[in-house]
Amino acid sequence: MGKNILIITGSPRKDGNSARMAETFTEAAEARGHTVSRVDASFEKVKGCMACNRCYSDGRPCVTDDGFTGIGEMIEKADAVVLCTPVYWYTFPANIKAVIDKFYALVVGQKNTEKECALIACCEEHDMTVLDGVRVPYERTVALLKWRNVGEVLIPGVLNVGDIDGTDGCAQAAALAERF
Repeated sequence: MGKNILIITGSPRKDGNSARMAETFTEAAEARGHTVSRVDASFEKVKGCMACNRCYSDGRPCVTDDGFTGIGEMIEKADAVVLCTPVYWYTFPANIKAVIDKFYALVVGQKNTEKECALIACCEEHDMTVLDGVRVPYERTVALLKWRNVGEVLIPGVLNVGDIDGTDGCAQAAALAERF
């Protein structure tokens, strides 16, 4: 039976390297019978978490009525969540970071049910430690939410649109879909 997978992307470049890996992952997952929904965080209006602890107090994931309302509901319905992002200034881009910060609502609202998850990330520099800026927060998030990490695809050395095609990043993203 196929799973309901939500992929949340972090790049504002619709044709960028992480977008290509997200598309490849999606095609491979759908070929395996999964249903994949996608949210491009860069095009959502999500405000930062205010740590007010009123998550789900009015039935919505966040009392701030922004783009996370729909995203939070999609996360709740998903069997798996995949974060797919470039590294911007050594961490997550601001828009996907705002979404991830609001994962806090899942803990406060006791909605952090068991899910599978994965990380797909790329960066400009060739130094793999640059990817630690997304890898470490991702792994800590997974631990806090009590989700199960099924894998990570971490691709260094891609900056310009299309650079991903000179790597095995898309092949790794497709292989990751097989783990769900």
